[in-house]
Amino acid sequence: MTVTIYTQSSCSSSRKAIKWLKENKIDFVEKRITSHPLSLAEFKNILRMTEDGTDEIIATNSNDFKNLNIDIDQLSIQELYDLIQKYPRMLRSPILLDAKRIQVGYNEMDIRRFIPRKVRAYELVAMQKLASQM
Repeated sequence: MTVTIYTQSSCSSSRKAIKWLKENKIDFVEKRITSHPLSLAEFKNILRMTEDGTDEIIATNSNDFKNLNIDIDQLSIQELYDLIQKYPRMLRSPILLDAKRIQVGYNEMDIRRFIPRKVRAYELVAMQKLASQM
């Protein structure tokens, strides 16, 4: 299964996530949101997969967001999408997703959810063997 990773060029977390995906031989497609804005369908898909909606994906500490001085809870999906088209740095990054999972930001433990289940099971057995030898 291929992972889609939405990145920003100046984001160190995005670079870490890409490096991790490569090291773990996970197929991925990178989409730079600053040079290739999200489509409305991509934006809706990301929102649909979040647990906390806009709270999970909007970087409220970004300069763009602070300068706008808006209440995103009062915006329609289309209005929010239009703002993100204009100010893509309002989105947190990276955003990784596949057909079943989403992760916003880079977390070394949480990103492991993108390792195929068979590989995780194999690693667990190997760790259990190692622990029993101690």
